[in-house]
Amino acid sequence: MKKIAIGLLTVLLAGTLAVTGCTKSDGASAIKIGVAVPTADHGWTGGIGWWADYKVGELKKQHSNIQFNVVHSANATQQVTDVENLAAWGMNYLVILPHESAPLTQPVKELAAKGIRCIVVDRGLEDTNFGYVNLAGDNPGMGRMSGQWLRDTMVDEHLTNYVVMGGMPVVIDGERMNAFFDEMNHEASLVNLQGGNRYEFANWSTQDGLRIMETFLQQYPRIDAVFCQDDDVLTGVLQAIKEANRADVKIALGGAGSKAVYEMIMHHDPLVRASATYHPSMIADGIQYAVDVALGKKSDDFVKASSPVTVVIPSEMVTIDNVAQHYNPNSSF
Repeated sequence: MKKIAIGLLTVLLAGTLAVTGCTKSDGASAIKIGVAVPTADHGWTGGIGWWADYKVGELKKQHSNIQFNVVHSANATQQVTDVENLAAWGMNYLVILPHESAPLTQPVKELAAKGIRCIVVDRGLEDTNFGYVNLAGDNPGMGRMSGQWLRDTMVDEHLTNYVVMGGMPVVIDGERMNAFFDEMNHEASLVNLQGGNRYEFANWSTQDGLRIMETFLQQYPRIDAVFCQDDDVLTGVLQAIKEANRADVKIALGGAGSKAVYEMIMHHDPLVRASATYHPSMIADGIQYAVDVALGKKSDDFVKASSPVTVVIPSEMVTIDNVAQHYNPNSSF
């Protein structure tokens, strides 16, 4: 009887070891987080890629039990394929900044239906009838803070005339610009040289910023300030001002919070003194969110919801007073 008991115990132990060994070796229970971002087509998306790689590198040091796979996609079609490959890899979580909302909506919805927890950063999806987290920047807040700062600074310095550039004719651009003009229009002494709430689309492009600012400088003999909403555009604006040798422009305000602009602020550039954040480090926040869900620090109930859960990253106005808190010398943006 004792021999039978010992034999059964041996079999049970062997079975337990076999199951344990299987769990460790086949990776079935591993936490796998896929990250899908666009390749760089301008400075901000370049920053997205840099921050994704940087954050994953840091998290790998902290969590040996979590596997990461970061893919950089050149266009929406490639991103759809890359997301499918991440699913085949066996990810449990997807963190994605879509190249375009429309082509990525259905693939992400299908993954969510399979139980994959999806964190969509910045650009939401077109279908809002399923559960995911939309972690987004504060577009109205960015416009509002920019308008408040520019309005108050112009009044304090007795400036009146300004010109304006936006991004592209998309929803988030409208949110930014409406909030900006709401603040500027509180001060009757300020004059938009383009008239009313009109502005030019610079497509978040340095070259378009250069071209449009050259036109403004030819058209208007006195420009006190320019708001161009984006630090890539600001680079072109500053080049145009320098090449035209115009001393009348006193303020050039972009946005997003690039490393180059932070350095200008730190070095007391006479034109560039502030930036409202809409920073590409938001992708790092998205990756951290997925990790927190995986570790039980945040709820995963959103996967069962009938609509997305929106998490807004507040914008901040960065000036000489707080720029050191935001500056990362290693960032690509």
